[in-house]
Formats: sequence, C-alpha cells, structure tokens
Amino acid sequence: MDLNKLKPKIIDWYIIRKFIGTYFFSILVISVIVVIFDLSEKVDDFAKTKPSLYAVVVNYYMNFIPYIANMFSPLFVFITVIFFTSKMAGHSEIIAILSGGVSFRRLMYPYFLSTLIIFIMTLALSLFVIPPANSQRLSFEEKYAGKKVSNSNNNIHFQLDDNRYVYMASFATWDNSAHRFSLEEFEGQKLKSKLTSDRAVWDTSFNGWRVQNYVIRTVEDSVEVITRGATLDTIIGITAADLRRYREFNESLNLWELNENIEQLKMRGDNSVKFALIEKNRRIAIPFSVFILTLMGVSLSSRKMREGMGIKIGVGIALSFCYILFLRFSEMFVYADTLPPFIALWLPNILFAIVAIGLYIKAPK
Repeated sequence: MDLNKLKPKIIDWYIIRKFIGTYFFSILVISVIVVIFDLSEKVDDFAKTKPSLYAVVVNYYMNFIPYIANMFSPLFVFITVIFFTSKMAGHSEIIAILSGGVSFRRLMYPYFLSTLIIFIMTLALSLFVIPPANSQRLSFEEKYAGKKVSNSNNNIHFQLDDNRYVYMASFATWDNSAHRFSLEEFEGQKLKSKLTSDRAVWDTSFNGWRVQNYVIRTVEDSVEVITRGATLDTIIGITAADLRRYREFNESLNLWELNENIEQLKMRGDNSVKFALIEKNRRIAIPFSVFILTLMGVSLSSRKMREGMGIKIGVGIALSFCYILFLRFSEMFVYADTLPPFIALWLPNILFAIVAIGLYIKAPK
C-alpha cells in the first residue's frame, strides 16, 4: 500500500476543517440552549435547596455539558455533515471536486478521517472521562434537584459463591432493612443449611447483617436440626451499598469498573446485570454510529437541489432522532428478555448501516 495516498491533500484539509469546526460549533450552540432549558426547569428546586454557585457551575453543569454533548454526538455529526456538505453542493463545490477527477469514494476519505477523530474522542469520553463526572452530576441531582434514583429492590437473588445463595423478598433503602431474608448453603447438589428470617438489618457497627426472629435448618447425616433465636449477627459478601445501587450507578463506572461489576453481578445471579450490559454496549454502539451517520449524511446532501439545504437538514434531523428513538426502543427488548443486550443495542446500527449503504449506492457519482 502506498502511504502517500493516505496523506491528506489540500482539499482533504479543507473538508476536515469544515467538518471539525462546524461540529464543535454546533455542540457549543446546542449545549448553551440545553443548559438554558435545564436551568429554567430546575430553578424552583435550586430556590428550595439553595446549592452554592460553585456547586451548580462546577459540580453540575461542568459535568452535565460533556454528558449531553457526548450523548447526542451522533446527532451533532449528522447535522454537521448535512449542513456544510449541502452548503458545498449549493456552491457547486462538490460538482467541481468530482469533475476534477476525484471519485465519490475518494471524497469520503476526509469525512471518515474527521469521523475517526470524533469517534476516538467520544469513545474515550464514554468509557473513561464521563463516568466519574456522572458520579458528581447524579449526586448533585439527588441532593439539590429532587431526582429520585430508581432501584429494583424486590425479589432480590444473590449467589455469594459456588455454595451459598441469598434471597430477600424486598429491601428498604430508608432503613437498610431486608424482609423475608434467607441464606442457603449447599454441598454439591444437597442442601446443607438454610437460615430464614422475618427481617435483617444492615448494622454499620460491625459491617454485617443483624438477623431477627431467625430459624436455621441444618441437615447432618439425613437428620434435620432446627435452631431458633431472636437475633443473630452474620457477615456475608453483600452490603447495604450493593443493594442500594441503582440503574444510574452504572453510568458512574469507567470501563474496567463496569466490567468488574458485570462479572460480580453475573456471579451473584443478579437480574440487574442487564442494566450494566446495556450501559456497556451503549457506550460503544453510540460512538460507532458516527461512521454510519456520516456516510448517510454525505449521500443525502451531496446533490445540489433547487429547494436549498432546508429540506436536507430537516430530513437529517428526522433521521437522527429516528436513530436515537430506535436505540432507546431497542433497550426494551433487553428488559423484556427478548434479545441479549449486544444484539439489541447494535440492531439500530445494523439497520441504519443498510440504509446508509443504499443511499451511498444511489448518491450522484
């Protein structure tokens, strides 16, 4: 392969500058608009809770803006491509480039170079930078903006290790108490002992559970021994903090922490592992979509139209929102246990890639 062919030419740098410049300008404009709307929505909460100016600006909005910008990065990329490519087509620049011997395929090169830069940036932000920022943002919203975190705290099953299992009918976060608590221990396929209790409370004095009104059934040599008592202190591999983890908790974990959390949840048999898998696949699928939407955007906007760029931008925005809505809708397949997270989260990319390739084939060459 001749590496000189990969070296960007003057026209490539021209397109790259337009792409990157318009992309960051659109992010700046949209971010300002979103912040204004968000502030107007939360101003009543701020008036009640009275956070400091530093907390609002640094702890919240300095973390909120990257989160929003990264979430809607595919939308910004698509609008950017539609906008400046339509402008180039309107000025007959695309026609001049193609007439000069540059193929439509070669014209895509600077677009995908720009997209690669944005992809690497958004992927790094999604996997490592934004998660710790989300931790501060979510804490601020819970404390000052009246946002209640969602927590699945009914019918909780945990596998502690190869032989021990915990079940809780419900867990109350306000007093760290579990109701209808049970701890089972197996030896191979045989039940060795089972502890049941009406209520178990997390005790910070010894970082363990205080079991109340308990019954222990122990099986030894096919003989069942029953022990009863009022209270019993026990330490297991589950803490109150583990049970208070909510769906948004995964948003505050970087890639390595998220992978560790997924393995831990799988080992415990925790059904909430689906939320962690959705978060992991979303972080990769959304940044990757910029390649698909770039191809689609160039194919749609490279033709000069009498109606101008208004229709193209409208179509571009509509398709972008369709992608985002489809991505959110596909998550429902995971919640309903219809599709695994990997397939469900990548399904919009697959379908829109097919549409993008079709538009590319039909685009004027």
